[in-house]
Amino acid sequence: MSRSLTCITIASLIVAAMLGSAACAGREPSAPAETSATPTADFQAGQIIDTANGRSISLEELVTRVLQQEVVYLGEEHHNRFHIEAALSLLNRLSRAGRRPVLAMEMFGWESQPVLDRYVQGDDVARQDFLSQAGWTQNWGGPFETYEPLVAFAKTERLRLVALNPPKPLVRLVAKKGLEEARHDADWARWDMQHETIVDDPAYRKKIFDQLRACHGGGSDEMYQSMYEASMVRDEGMAKTVVSLVVSLRGLADAAAGPVVSYTGGGHIQYNLPVPQRVARRLSGAVRQTTIYMSSSAQGRRDDLSEMLSGKIADYLWLTPVTAEGMPRRCR
Repeated sequence: MSRSLTCITIASLIVAAMLGSAACAGREPSAPAETSATPTADFQAGQIIDTANGRSISLEELVTRVLQQEVVYLGEEHHNRFHIEAALSLLNRLSRAGRRPVLAMEMFGWESQPVLDRYVQGDDVARQDFLSQAGWTQNWGGPFETYEPLVAFAKTERLRLVALNPPKPLVRLVAKKGLEEARHDADWARWDMQHETIVDDPAYRKKIFDQLRACHGGGSDEMYQSMYEASMVRDEGMAKTVVSLVVSLRGLADAAAGPVVSYTGGGHIQYNLPVPQRVARRLSGAVRQTTIYMSSSAQGRRDDLSEMLSGKIADYLWLTPVTAEGMPRRCR
């Protein structure tokens, strides 16, 4: 895995869960490029690349494909406004196609679901009260304005907005004490985790340990193991949430309902290992899902982007301009 996955590396996501999130601001994305007849030779902001064949497709073609899915995973560089706008363009087109997507966001923990429901449904909850009750500063951090357009879209369109992330105190507990000890804590049962299987997948383990050693070298094996276990709990918790939404939508027998649109950092979807594979396992492989990895594009990132493409980091690679803050940092 490339060390260039910066703001969206799995390692940085684990650390962010323990210490808080940092911002990577950006601007509005350009329109996607038209479909190419040959595999991509040059990377340009606006391209949506099908990693199966290296060809660019239009946003309209992407939407046509997405309409056949039960789950769509969007992986971002955190606090990147280009990526927020890309997600909105996809959600808008799903809405225009007569669908009611369910938006699940990593930026909110499970404990904030009641206030999310009240706020989106139009109850008289002031914006500042919403942020306070949702624990925005403690659970995510950075300017809410970056992500507010996604929340506003769900509110305007009366869509379900779901808190995807396990509570940060639960993840910190695992990072501090390890998974085995955390299982005996009252919070584990409080969040209905006592019957959950936290799967230790060898490929997943290798990716995360490589990230940890590259970005946080010099740590003890015990520290890396606890951070790894915290990562497993986050991804398994997100998968649990996605699966509950898929099952709920299936029960509606309503062709207009869905898909689930999962919006997280790219580290949670890359190579299908973190969340998508766990969702598939929980549904015995019987799920239609696709991954879209969003990344800043610049001449200096050509090698990194080539690696993402050749390694099939996701089903689609959606390129956006670099933000005003410049290239994403290698490690956080």
